Amino acid sequence: MTLIDILPSLGQAAPVRFDPAIWPVTTRSDEEGRLCVGGVALTDIADEFHTPAYVIDETDFRHRARRYRKALRGVEVVYAAKSLLTTAVARWAREEGLGVDVCSGGELAVALAGGVEPARIVKHGNAKSPDELRDATRAGVGRIVLDSYMEIAYLAGLARRRQPVLIRVTPDIDIHGHRAVTTGISDQKFGFTLHGDRADVAAQRVLAHPALDLVGLHCHIGSQVTDAARYGEAIHRMIAAMADIRTRHGVILTELNIGGGHGIPYVSGDRELDLNELAGVIENALDEVCAAEHFPRPTVVVEPGRAISGRAGLTLYRVCSVKTQPGGRTFVAVDGGMSDNPRVSLYGAQYTVALANRRSLGAKRTVTVAGRHCEAGDEIARDVELPADVQPGDLLAVACTGSYHHSMASNYNMVCRPPVVAVKDGRARALVRRETIADLLSRDCG
Repeated sequence: MTLIDILPSLGQAAPVRFDPAIWPVTTRSDEEGRLCVGGVALTDIADEFHTPAYVIDETDFRHRARRYRKALRGVEVVYAAKSLLTTAVARWAREEGLGVDVCSGGELAVALAGGVEPARIVKHGNAKSPDELRDATRAGVGRIVLDSYMEIAYLAGLARRRQPVLIRVTPDIDIHGHRAVTTGISDQKFGFTLHGDRADVAAQRVLAHPALDLVGLHCHIGSQVTDAARYGEAIHRMIAAMADIRTRHGVILTELNIGGGHGIPYVSGDRELDLNELAGVIENALDEVCAAEHFPRPTVVVEPGRAISGRAGLTLYRVCSVKTQPGGRTFVAVDGGMSDNPRVSLYGAQYTVALANRRSLGAKRTVTVAGRHCEAGDEIARDVELPADVQPGDLLAVACTGSYHHSMASNYNMVCRPPVVAVKDGRARALVRRETIADLLSRDCG
């Protein structure tokens, strides 16, 4: 059976078991009804690597990277490492022709260890330390995105050769998403506003330092953006700002980075950003505003992260207990929770959950998949449909966990972080081993 995995019922097709918009591209069921990804039964992964475990479909990751390069011809694609990064993931991005953006010294080190060329690395962060800036310049990263006046001063004093930089600008575009991931408005921590000439003052200060080479502007309007027109608005405002810098300072900037934040579906029916539509919006917006401002077309850069790694990943959990409260919900408790998936608590994120170790043909019921941590709000998925016969020992798979799960995992309740397991062509291998109690104790200085 294939990804569609349609079950026969009275001669007619039943609903799709694994929605291809949500699950990895290699998802299927075997003859025993077990969920398989990358040609590997998830029960085998649970047996070998135990649970919880993050599973990453390498084929899916590469497939989505290639879709970006094909759809956005003429646009430079830089993978946002904050969504998911290991040395293997960095290597996949490099082999697929993507640059990598990093937000810390740790991410920079992992990207370099994965073989990413320093010139293809973009260094981000709103509070970069002098040490991080020094490491970035010594490594020879291709772009450093400046986020404050203090960073300009730090970098000017640290650079030993001319360093290409971008200025992060907030274009004052509200995507009306969750407050925590709305980054394009003025009243938040990132970048310089267009209002009050803050961005222009930043440009003036950068241009005053011979060691800094101002090549362009950067913006990021938010996360889970599904309306491509928002990026068209951003391009109009950013090119106008670049034209203003040319008028005031006589400098023509040649690069416009419009960030990422491209939306993906987490449950059936969710919208996603259409890449072909985005390509058209970018072209049309550049044509219009560059003609209006008599400004030469800059190189455009996009920074997708979740849209490449999100659907490549899923998380495996073992059911520990099933409990129905009188007059209340049925709770299916699993052996993980908010330490491996904090997004439900942080953003109210929703997820798709499936029984992975067998096929159940019986009735379904509405349950809440709850975590193991000492918080009433520790939930993986609220009010989802699972087979009524789900029981302790069953294996559950949660889709779309390739982004902001491994990278945001914690040791709450001193729980060890899960392994990251890659699957491809019938083989599974650990990219990151499971954390152990010994690892936790090794950092405790008594």
